[in-house]
Amino acid sequence: MPIRRNLATNLKRLVSGHASVSAVCRGLNMNRSQFERYLQGKSLPNRATARLICDYFRIDEDELYRAPEAEAQRFVSLSPIHETLYANMVRGPCPAIAGGTYFAVPGRPDLLMRSVTFVRRQAELVTFRRVTRWAEGNRQGGARAPGWHYGVAISRLNWIYFAAINRRQTGEPSIVAVQWAPFSEPVLVGQAFVLTGAGPACLPVIMRQQVGRISLRQAMRMSGVVSLDDPRLDPLVASLAREG
Repeated sequence: MPIRRNLATNLKRLVSGHASVSAVCRGLNMNRSQFERYLQGKSLPNRATARLICDYFRIDEDELYRAPEAEAQRFVSLSPIHETLYANMVRGPCPAIAGGTYFAVPGRPDLLMRSVTFVRRQAELVTFRRVTRWAEGNRQGGARAPGWHYGVAISRLNWIYFAAINRRQTGEPSIVAVQWAPFSEPVLVGQAFVLTGAGPACLPVIMRQQVGRISLRQAMRMSGVVSLDDPRLDPLVASLAREG
C-alpha cells in the first residue's frame, strides 16, 4: 500500500534527526513495537496517533503521508535566497570541537541558567541537541519550561554558531555564537539570542565541555537555575560569570 510506504519513508527521515528511535518513542510516550510497525510500513496510525506524531515532529499531517519524491521536489523548489541560506548552514568547515557534552549557561547577576548540549559529528555535518529547564530557585521541583533544541553547528571566522529550533512547547528559534576563550583550559564564550516569555533576549553564554558520558535523565537533573555560590558549579564558569 503506497501510503504505508510513504509513512515509513517519511518517519525514517524524521527520526534520523533525533538521537535514536527509542528517544523518539519516549518523547511520544509510545510503545516501541507499535512505532516500529509504522517505520516498517506494516500499519497506519489512527487519527489521534497521527496528530500526536505530527505535533512531536512539528509537521502537517500531509507531510507525514506525502510521497518522498514530492518532499524532495518541495526542497528543490526553494527560492534562490532560501537555497543560499540553507547551503551556508550545512556546508563546511565544521566547528573545531569534539563530539560530546557542553554546558550552555546564559549569565544572570547572581544566577546561571544551566543547560546541557549534546554535540554529534556526522562526517562534515555537526548537529546538536540542547536540553533546558526552568524553575525558580534551586529546589522548586520540576521543570516549568522544558526545551529540546535541535540544530546545526557551523564555524565562520573563528566563531562557532549553534542555530536551533525548540521542538517542545512554542518551537522558538535560538542562536548561540561563541569562540574559544584565551585560557589554558578549553572554554567557549559568547552571546546567545533566545526568545523568552518576556520577549527576545541577548544573553552572555559560557560553554564548558563535560568529561564523560551523560544520559538524558542526568541532563534533565543537571539543567536548571544554579547559584554562582553553588559548590557543584564549575569554578572556571563561576569565575567567568562574575567577571562578566
